[in-house]
Order: sequence, then C-alpha cells, then structure tokens
Amino acid sequence: MKNRKLLLVWLALVLSVTAFGQNKIRLNDNWEFVRQDLGGVWEAVRPVVAGNPESVPLWQKVTLPHCFNALDAVDPDVNYYQGPGWYRTQLTVQNPYAGGRTLLHFEGAGQKTEVYLYTTKVGSHVGGYDEWTVDITQAVADFQKTDAFKTQFKGKIPLSIRSDNSRDLEMIPSDLSDFNLYGGIYRYLNLEYVPAVSLERLVAKAEVDKAGKAGVLTVKAVFPEGTPATNAQVSVRLLDPKGKQVDKYQTTVSAKAGEQDIHQFRVKSPQLWSPDAPQLYTVQVAVKAGADTYEQTEKLGFRHIEFVEHGPFLLNGKRLLLRGTHRHEDHAGVAAAMTEPMIRQEMRMMKDMGVNFIRLGHYQQSRIVLNLCDSLGITVWEEIPWCRGGLGGEVYQSQAKRMLTHMIQQHYNHPAVIIWGLGNENDWPGDFPEFDKEKIRTFMKELNALSHQLDASRYTAIRRCDFCKDIPDVYSPSIWAGWYRGIYTEYKEVTEKEFKDVKRFLHVEWGGDSHAGRHSENPDNALAKISRGQGADERSGDASLFGGSARVSKDGDWSESYLCNLVDWHLKEQETMPWLSGTAYWPFKDFSTPVRPDNPIPYMNQKGVVERDFTKKEAYYVFQSYWTTQPMVHIYGHSWPVRWGEAGEQKMVKVYSNCAEAELFVNGKSYGVKKRNSQDFPAAGLRWLVPFNNTGDNVIKVVARQGKTVVQDEIHQRYQTEKWAKPAKLMVEKLGEQNGLATVQVKLLDANGVQCLDAVSWINFSLSGDGHLLDDLGTSSGSRKVQAYNGRAIIRVKTNGGKSVVGVQSEGLATALLPL
Repeated sequence: MKNRKLLLVWLALVLSVTAFGQNKIRLNDNWEFVRQDLGGVWEAVRPVVAGNPESVPLWQKVTLPHCFNALDAVDPDVNYYQGPGWYRTQLTVQNPYAGGRTLLHFEGAGQKTEVYLYTTKVGSHVGGYDEWTVDITQAVADFQKTDAFKTQFKGKIPLSIRSDNSRDLEMIPSDLSDFNLYGGIYRYLNLEYVPAVSLERLVAKAEVDKAGKAGVLTVKAVFPEGTPATNAQVSVRLLDPKGKQVDKYQTTVSAKAGEQDIHQFRVKSPQLWSPDAPQLYTVQVAVKAGADTYEQTEKLGFRHIEFVEHGPFLLNGKRLLLRGTHRHEDHAGVAAAMTEPMIRQEMRMMKDMGVNFIRLGHYQQSRIVLNLCDSLGITVWEEIPWCRGGLGGEVYQSQAKRMLTHMIQQHYNHPAVIIWGLGNENDWPGDFPEFDKEKIRTFMKELNALSHQLDASRYTAIRRCDFCKDIPDVYSPSIWAGWYRGIYTEYKEVTEKEFKDVKRFLHVEWGGDSHAGRHSENPDNALAKISRGQGADERSGDASLFGGSARVSKDGDWSESYLCNLVDWHLKEQETMPWLSGTAYWPFKDFSTPVRPDNPIPYMNQKGVVERDFTKKEAYYVFQSYWTTQPMVHIYGHSWPVRWGEAGEQKMVKVYSNCAEAELFVNGKSYGVKKRNSQDFPAAGLRWLVPFNNTGDNVIKVVARQGKTVVQDEIHQRYQTEKWAKPAKLMVEKLGEQNGLATVQVKLLDANGVQCLDAVSWINFSLSGDGHLLDDLGTSSGSRKVQAYNGRAIIRVKTNGGKSVVGVQSEGLATALLPL
C-alpha cells in the first residue's frame, strides 16, 4: 500500500512537470546574436545565400541567458560596449488551448528591448530588471498564413529581439552608478501557453498577529487585459509546509480584466516563517472556463515584522539582528547572465556564511533569487534602480514609478521581502545641469506614497540621501568607518550618533576592498595617517585613488589581512549594540564597474568576501565565525604561501572559529588551548604568537572543539627571512596542468633573486600560439592586467593540446617568456 502511494505521488509529480513543460518553455537554445545594430528587422529574417551580401553581418551562436558584456565589462583596455545587439531564433508554436494565448515572458533584459515576429513589431519594454510579457498570439496566426511561413521557415516562427544598453540620461539607473548597465537577454525568456481565461498574477497576502496566533490569508486574482467576458469557476487550496491541506474554497466569478477578491482564509496558529525555520505554505488556484483550466501555485509565509522606532527589528515579536550582505547580478565570464545553478550556489554560500538578510542592489532581481530567499530564510530589502544622478524629467520619473509598481506587484507574495527600497545615493549630482534638492524630495515623497499604496504591509527605505532621510520609514546613512573615512574602531560611536538622528535606523553598506591573495604582516599601518573624530560618512571623491585627505581606501594596502581586521571589529561591536536593527556588508561578491579603472583588478569593485568566480576570500570565514552555529574553524592564510620577518621572530597566527576553544600546533608542537571570547579582538581571542622555521614548510594545524564535536584545519607556509630590494626581474613558471588547463605564476625578484613579498607592481600577461588565455574574468587569477599580490601573480591558460608562449611584462623590467 505504501509503495502504491509513493507511485501515485511520483506520477503526480511527473504529470505536473510535464504539464509545466508543455505550457511554459525556457527558450535557452538555438539562438544567434550580433553585437551591433541592424539596418532594420528585415536584415534578421531575409533569405540568405552563402557568400552573398545578405550573409553579413555575421551572427554567432549563443544560448540564453546571454549578456553581451560578458567579457568586455572587465577588459582593461576598452570601455565596455553600450549600444544595440540583436538576437534571433525560430520557434515551434503549438498552443494546446483552443482560443488560448501565446506569450513571451521576459524575466529581465537590458536595458531597452524591442520584439519582432518576422517583420512585425509585437512589443517593447524600457527597464533592465523587471519582468514583462508580450502577447504574440495574433502575430503568430497572421504569419502562419504567409508563404514565408511555409517555404522559407518550414513551419517555424522567426523571432528577432533588439536589446540596447546605450547611454540615456532619461533612464534609470544612472550611468554614473558604480556598476555596469548590462545589455542582453540576461535572464530567462519563456514561451508560455495559457487558455483564453487565465491570470496575470495571483495576490496572496499572508498576515499574522505579533503573538503568532491568528493568521489571515487574503487571495486576489488579477485577470489580464483582453480577458473575454465569461463566468469562471475558481478553486483555491491552502497547503501547510508539509503539503497537507489546511483549507479549500470554490466560487464562480465573472472574469474580466483587473483585480478581483477571491477569498480570505483564517489560519489558527500558523507555522511561522523565520530565517531559522522558513516555513512556506502553498496556495493553489485553478480557474476553469469552458473546457480549459488555468492553474497557478504560489508559496507564502506567515510572519510579523516590526522596525521599532529608535530600536531594533522584531520578527514574530522577537528581536532579530539582521546580519546581511548585498548582491549584484554579476559573475565571471557571463556578467549578468547567471544561470539558475549559479544563482543557487551563490545564495547557498550566503546562507552558509550565516546571512539572514540581503539588500538586492540596486534593482529588482530574478524571481529565482526571491524564491531562494523564501526557502533559505533570508529577509530582503529590494529596491528600484533610482541610483545616483539626481532627478531626470517626466520620462525618467515615469520609468521609476513603473518599475516600483512592477517590483512590488511581481514580488508581493514573497515572505522574505520586508523593505521596498526607493533609491540609493540620490544626493549625487552630475547627470543633469540642475540638482534641486526640493524636487528630489518631492519625487521621493511620491515614490514613498506609491509604495505604501501598493503595499501597506512593508516598510520603505533609502540609503545615503540625508536631505531625504525623514521621508521613508527606514533610513541608512553612509558609514564606512576604516575605509572611506575614519578608522574602524570609531564604528560604534559614529553609528550611535547616526542612529539618534532618524526614526528607524538600518546600516547597509560597510566594509572595504581587498585584493584576493594579497596579505600583510602589518595591515593596520595606514590607520596612523588617518584623522580621527571626522566621522565615517563617504563623501564626494572618497572612492578615488588620487588626491584628497588620507584614507585607508587610498593609502591602505588593500590586503585581505586588513579587511579581516575591519570585519572582525565591526562584528564584535555589533554584538554589543542591543538597539541595532541590523547591517549589511557591501557586497557579498566582487563585481564589475565602469567607474574603477585603476583598481588592482581594473574595472572591479573588490569589496566582496568572495571573488567574482565564487572563490572565497579569508573574510568569508570571519563572518562564519560570528554568524553560524555549525562548528567551523579556519586558519587565516590559506592563500598566503610565504610569510616574512626576522629569524626567530614570533608571528601571530589567527584562527577564526565559532567553537568554544581551539588548540594550535605548529610543526607538531602544541602552543596551547585558547578560549573563544567574541570581545577579545582580533580573532575572538583565538590568536597565538609562534616562531616559524625559515627552511622548508611550516605546518600549521588547529583543532577546535564545541562540546563533543571536533573540527580541524591545516595550512602550509614558508617563512622568508631574506631581505629584498626593489623588483629587478620577472621569473615565470608553470605550476601545473590539469585537464588541459595550465597554471602560470610570475614572481617579482630583486637583483639577488629574492622574492619581493610586498611588491604591488602592475603585471601584464599575453599569449601567442595555440592556447587561450583565461582573462577578462575580473578575478585576481583571471585578468591579463593585474596588480601583484605579495610579489606574484597567477594566470591560467587553456592549452588546446598545442604549443604556446606566455609573455609577462611589468614596467621597467625585462619581459619574461615561458613556452608551454
């Protein structure tokens, strides 16, 4: 009997997946692309004979999602491309519903999009981040009557899409923004079949009182424009987190365009959604009209949120310290075109770091991200891309309001969302001749009112626009203690002052840049140059690496060592601030930006705790040691092969762990057990001063204990006592090769052949021959132009089974060559 039930469940799952596959199809394959404009859509669909003029421009085969700035966003030698690009494919359209509609559903494409079916323009959209739909039903029917459908296209439908990310002052976000405005169909595109009567969206509002005893679920249906006037039977089922039916309801409605109330369920003592237990209910709606039935399923959660005035954040009546980070949709090799597996890996890594809050900067993000935040238990601040640049005209403002409306409507049902963001750094002049604070305030008030009109259950917020801080419900000033201003030990003092100036305070964006693989024996040296007591707010010009007052962002070493100290201090202080609602570190992952060409990896914002390809930096483990409960331990220095100092000098070894105690061993000798104390800076007291051998490897091992659980970590480091002078030559070597991928390292040596372990010289890699240099990835080991980290740099080469020569150059030094 049990096996029969399992079989029935499996069959139901297969049938549901099959139905989904028949009615909604991701259009990933069989695309062609050209990165330029066409003279018109006819050039995408006209008959072509090989070798004739009609065969140009030359199209390349691509798959979706696709971003046409996948590589040039971090090319050190060019500005990234901003302009039009064209995509084309041929569709097989087989709508199973008599009288049904055929739709193209875009999950996001940047930044302006035009859609053509053969030569007919069937839709367009402005905005790179919200979802939108094009009804191609009539255009398909019309084209199927043509000779071209039968002869040239052999029964298929030619689809052409123009994507354009050209600079435009009357669009948001501003091109002054600290991120790329990517072009392309960089999120999933779906072909969808729906019956004549279907839903545009389902509104499921889940509410619960502060005590968690009385839950209410309000269900509304929104019918699209063009819905035929008819009666429809609507059935609704509510399932608990284990899939058990809680309640059901059935009614008949008069189907017509617009929103209709369906039913309100009362749920006694619902299972509450929280980061520790993200309990998700399911609402299933079926709309039957005539012989066809449209079905839609939504996940929802019951939770109560409150930002206490002049106090902390409460979830379900209890204080929750929001431990957060930020996300840009950006990744090595693909830019914005992250696939679902990539997104899942990224969000899982955040959760494993201990994150319970994320600010999605600075635009509406993929529905995949929001679904994962729901299921993983990560609360969300999501915002529109009114980012920098002041305020444009009517077209600009209409886009902002439209995108705010779409964001709230499209992500309304997600229990993870607690804040709708209205803007970011709107105090930044430069896009327009006029910078009028009162006009900006007036528009901010309009957005605030619109947000509350669309969703009265959530808070509004902005970051860094002090002359508007009284308008939204929650405000975040700009506090960068120890990076753009001040020193990190001033963090608590500065934060307390800012906290008192607003009704509800939440600190988003803090941290500092680190060049992955760069480490320091004296990382805090730059702090001696910094003026204290001047505040910690980022000001105009602070992000520049040139001029102005002393600041760590300009005068520091950009080492992982410094960033770990900064993060460590912030986290230990946050534990002693009972009034704090929370913070969000900026950002989780390094991302590309057009406004930072001089960074150690050109065109990269390097503040992430992981690199652009998910390689973890050391700071990731500092967060883990404060924010997670699963026992972990990590010795600082996994990417630090050589330390330096005097012979016999005691060197500090830092261990990051959430365990109660840890014991350190160096070269087999125990240096004692230390107890963890979060307020004992640095490394929560888990630090030892030990001597290193200056010959061979030093084996460093830690054993940490939490109750009966034991966790360990081990690294090997050499110790250099030889002094070095300035770099005089380059030495390039092959470290190894695996699966046709060779790893090449260059070292900066002085005239005596001693490695210059503090050298930060610019390194330029090149390649001749059969191989391919893996560059333009925006990582420390995936860039052909990069600053050295501790007197070395790494690049990888795809050998293609042939012969190649790697060239390495650094200003003032002789070029080094390595045959592969």
